[in-house]
Amino acid sequence: MATVTPPRPDVAPAPPANSDTLYEVVDGQVVEKAAMGAYPTWLASLLAQAMGAFTTAHKRGRVVVEMLFRLDNDLQRRPDVAFVSHDRWPRGRQVPHEAAWDVVPDLAIEVVSPTNTADEIMAKVDEYFRAGVQRVWVVYPKARAVYVYESPNEVKILRVDNTLDGAPLLPGFHLPLALLFEEQAD
Repeated sequence: MATVTPPRPDVAPAPPANSDTLYEVVDGQVVEKAAMGAYPTWLASLLAQAMGAFTTAHKRGRVVVEMLFRLDNDLQRRPDVAFVSHDRWPRGRQVPHEAAWDVVPDLAIEVVSPTNTADEIMAKVDEYFRAGVQRVWVVYPKARAVYVYESPNEVKILRVDNTLDGAPLLPGFHLPLALLFEEQAD
């Protein structure tokens, strides 16, 4: 009778064979991540550019796009945009070459696309906070709104006539949502 050796909890599952496939690890299982689509990708890019310029100028940390983060042994998530402060990953420390960055971001941003479900987005918000993320922004392109989660139960809904404020993580960062959503004018 053959003995099955359970996998070690500190060993991540193998990524997909196609290295171009975006994936996450949920409950220890590799899950392929569907492509966002052109407009949601454009919004994620605009956010990353604005936040990246700000964090570089003010030496606050790093902004990354589609980075895989190890949140625990069985959970690796790939927010559309994320901010990692120098408090969590000191300035000068090199970003690792492994598939997943072993740090919890301060801010995780999800841009909702047609392939996302409400349940999936809410599960991610909960997982991010359980892992230690301090803020989660969920961008709804069709509604031209950003939900700013301060906790899983505290959310501010910003519309196109509001300004996204990065405080307390990025004090001084302000982005009028009219600029973010200007490509989608009524």
